[in-house]
Amino acid sequence: MGYKKKEFVSASEAVKIIKSGDKVFIHSAAATPVVLVEALTARGKELIDVELLSIHTEGPVPYADEKYKENFIINTFFVGANIRPYVNSGRANYIPVFLSEIPYLFRSGIKQLDVAMVTVSLPNEKGYCSLGCSVDISNAAINSAKYVLAVINPNMPSVYGDGKIHIDKIHAIVKAENPLFTLSAQEPTEIENKIGEFIAVIVEDGATLQMGIGGIPNAALANLIHHKNLGVHTEMFSDGVVDLVNRGVITGMNKVTDVGKIVSSFVFGSRKVYDFIDKNPMVELRDSDYVNDTRIIRQNPKVTAINSAIEVDIFGQVCADTIGTKQYSGVGGQMDFIRGAALSKGGKPIIALPSMTNKGVSRIVSTLKKGADVTTSRAHIHYLITEFGVAYLYGKSLRERTKSIIEIAHPDVREQLERDAFEILSGI
Repeated sequence: MGYKKKEFVSASEAVKIIKSGDKVFIHSAAATPVVLVEALTARGKELIDVELLSIHTEGPVPYADEKYKENFIINTFFVGANIRPYVNSGRANYIPVFLSEIPYLFRSGIKQLDVAMVTVSLPNEKGYCSLGCSVDISNAAINSAKYVLAVINPNMPSVYGDGKIHIDKIHAIVKAENPLFTLSAQEPTEIENKIGEFIAVIVEDGATLQMGIGGIPNAALANLIHHKNLGVHTEMFSDGVVDLVNRGVITGMNKVTDVGKIVSSFVFGSRKVYDFIDKNPMVELRDSDYVNDTRIIRQNPKVTAINSAIEVDIFGQVCADTIGTKQYSGVGGQMDFIRGAALSKGGKPIIALPSMTNKGVSRIVSTLKKGADVTTSRAHIHYLITEFGVAYLYGKSLRERTKSIIEIAHPDVREQLERDAFEILSGI
């Protein structure tokens, strides 16, 4: 059964539908619709108070230029490198909210959307396009917006799951063939590899994994090649998962929800991982209010949630999204998965980080920096891992915690941390 084909229009023609005061969603990560962003910015001086909403996007953010301050209001649910300087200068705004709750903001009308700008795959024989590598909050956006503007890009994979939209639901279609944004996998450092080794010892056969993107998750995955029947239910994944599937390590057969499936809300990596998810029945990209729902996460066995942090204090308070008062990223889904893992039968919530920054500053601290946010509370953390070992904190008193945490801090700072801990605990 076919469908009626629609005519392509230029990006500048497509964005003419946007008017002053509109609230406009921009598709996420590798799916950022660059040509629509550029066309809308080019119209900037014609518009007043157009609100732009997104989570992490890739590429330039020309609309954030100070000259457009009267034209575009920028509200982001996650702070990536491209928008970070503008958030910290006051030009853009950060909305702190769990990733699991953002779709509700759209669907309930708390955050109304007039227009959603997205990138989609070529339509299938029935006229359905795919949101491809980024379903996350984007599916809720297209289902809540009054108008959908879409870039059809043949480089976008077609992926099973929630991210489907019929071409008839798209109000203006633009064609582009630019490569998707990619993230090259970096070889883990010696420190990251040591942390990955510690994580691998903790991961049990049959566990369900949640991991992010970066050196430590890559190192952890690389050290899991001898494990069996691992599953994946994660906010995001990258190339390392592909290798474990090809080795037969990831099967998903021990999962309770979505048995045999790799479930995620978005994918970001090299072309290798985009080709892997294309029309792959093993992979389902779902809405973040499903993927990050603690009630769903906890049903799977031995959920092992691997997350990182900017700094952790000697009692286990985790700061993962600010550096002092400066916003670095966002609360994202760390708490969703840390709690989900804790409630899973045999689950293991892990915070893993190098003991020092590249500049030699300790990331294990007596107290968090002034103004720093607590992303994950000390009551939620079970495992803390650095290159110096594993601190198991669940059920431990404040004094027991400080001892365990200081033991895995960098040797150069342990003595000072011990003195600080004594002073702080003497007052309790």
